Amino acid sequence: MFTPGDNDWVDCDRPNNGGFNSRERLDHERQVFFSNNYSLGQHPILQQKQDSKLCLNQAGAFVGCVENRRWTVGSVTYITMNVQGSCNNLCDTNPDPAEYAARNAANIKWLQDSFAYAKDRKSVAVMVIAQADVGFDLSDSTRAPLRNAQTLVETDAAPDGYKDYLVALRNEVVAFSKPVAYVHGDSHYFRVDKPLLDSAGKRVENFTRVETFGDNAQTGTNDVNWVKVYVDPTSREVFSYQPMIVPANRVSH
Repeated sequence: MFTPGDNDWVDCDRPNNGGFNSRERLDHERQVFFSNNYSLGQHPILQQKQDSKLCLNQAGAFVGCVENRRWTVGSVTYITMNVQGSCNNLCDTNPDPAEYAARNAANIKWLQDSFAYAKDRKSVAVMVIAQADVGFDLSDSTRAPLRNAQTLVETDAAPDGYKDYLVALRNEVVAFSKPVAYVHGDSHYFRVDKPLLDSAGKRVENFTRVETFGDNAQTGTNDVNWVKVYVDPTSREVFSYQPMIVPANRVSH
């Protein structure tokens, strides 16, 4: 399974990355990786994709957000979302508010439709997979946007590319009431926690954030590892997680 990241397209407009047009890079990625209804791999899985023409391409035309996918294995529904770092394309080298606005609205619709789909199928859990570290609270300014955990409004000076999406996500998680895992990368720090609060400041216990490993070569730490997820639909929490350290990538011994 594959979902885009900011290094694939959003950040390609940086001069040291070639100065490409970000929309052109996303158009190309859609053609290469998302041209049919199947996943990648030796045993492709049939997926549903967001064909509705809600996203903007390089020419300014509306096209399908075909990278947004969902599928069900057993009684668990999986959802991928094109939610990016670099303020979700609202900051960095060449911010693109029009592209962001169209894709963000599409993402919210896909999220809502996918949770409705999971409910209709009586799924016991949902996993959402996206790239960006959207920031959930005020705890970690070194890795994520800072935001009020109850209102979900960003409190630092950066443009907020995530607030409306986060409100929609929280609404769906609370209404679903069963386990939801939110898997992301972006800030290169492995963690499994429960950072989401409701509007009254209470912990949303059925929500678990899983951040995957990321390369920290600039600090001499080779964090290129992976996370194994065990899925047991008969267990209370459904998902459990095991960090897998690649022996060749160890730097401490």
